[in-house]
Amino acid sequence: MIDTENNIFDKVSKKAVEKGISINLLESRAGVSTGSIYKWNTVSPTVRSLSKVAKVLGCTIDELLG
Repeated sequence: MIDTENNIFDKVSKKAVEKGISINLLESRAGVSTGSIYKWNTVSPTVRSLSKVAKVLGCTIDELLG
C-alpha cells in the first residue's frame, strides 16, 4: 500500500529538485518510459525502474522508500 502523504513520487520529485533536474529529464536519463515516474503517485514502481532512477539521483533505493 502506498502512503499518499509521503509516496515514492514525492521523494523522487524532491530529490530531482535538489539535483536541479526535471522529472522528464530524470526519466530520460534513467531510461524509463515518459510519464512513468508521474504514475508512481498511484502505482508502485518496479525495482528495476526505481533502481535506475536512484542511480541517476545518486541515492539508494532505501532512501527513496524510507
